[in-house]
Amino acid sequence: MRLVRILSTAALALAASLALVVPAEAAGANYVALGDSYSSGTGTGSYYGDSGGCKRSPYSYPALWAASHAPASFKFVACSGARTGDVLNNQVASLTSSTSLVSISIGGNDAGFTDVITTCTFGSDSTCVNRVNQAKAYATNTLPGLLDNVYTQIRSRAPSAQVVVLGYPRLYKVPGSCSVGLSDTKRSAINSASDTLHQVISARAGAKAFSYRDLRGAFTGHEICSSDWWLNSLSWPVEESYHPNRNGQRLGYLPQLNAVTG
Repeated sequence: MRLVRILSTAALALAASLALVVPAEAAGANYVALGDSYSSGTGTGSYYGDSGGCKRSPYSYPALWAASHAPASFKFVACSGARTGDVLNNQVASLTSSTSLVSISIGGNDAGFTDVITTCTFGSDSTCVNRVNQAKAYATNTLPGLLDNVYTQIRSRAPSAQVVVLGYPRLYKVPGSCSVGLSDTKRSAINSASDTLHQVISARAGAKAFSYRDLRGAFTGHEICSSDWWLNSLSWPVEESYHPNRNGQRLGYLPQLNAVTG
């Protein structure tokens, strides 16, 4: 009997220790990761062989979360270059009534992220500022309706899921340590676009009672031209540029998802 009690106590202790490592709600989660390149992990330099042009990475925050929380199921459908229409056409079908956790970053490509960066890289200060202002106007006037369509579909297909919407960081520290590259005028303009996206995305997520996570604070001190970059500057391959690196995903994005899920 004494041996039975000892083994029973040991088993309970082991179960308790495992519970501390993997929360029960996380271990039982049916997790679906939607979104664009900031969710797929573009910029980390290593990708699953079957992800093709979507550039889904084992170093992305969704994959890192799944590896550490052991959910019951994990569907990783975020894709580099995705816009709101791509989420509707190619991603939300992965959601079901049993989905219990959804993460998503979306909206930057709709607002013209790539063209803004290209214009600011090769154009004048005034050309850059004008292009950023166009993107901000689009984000303010058109993006809200597009986000509402996506968020409505998420809630319709996964009515009981916890939905976590992750925003975008400011790309540059201004002024910063970089002595070459874009001017501070251009860097400030690009950062202002991140602020506009924050305002729009947080408002639409809040209207659906989704959890919104602001990445601007998490990346403060870790922008391009800071002393500790969590983002790539102009890189090769070029699509890696201006995306979170491995530290950006692991130390920037992942803690924001953990803060909601436990």
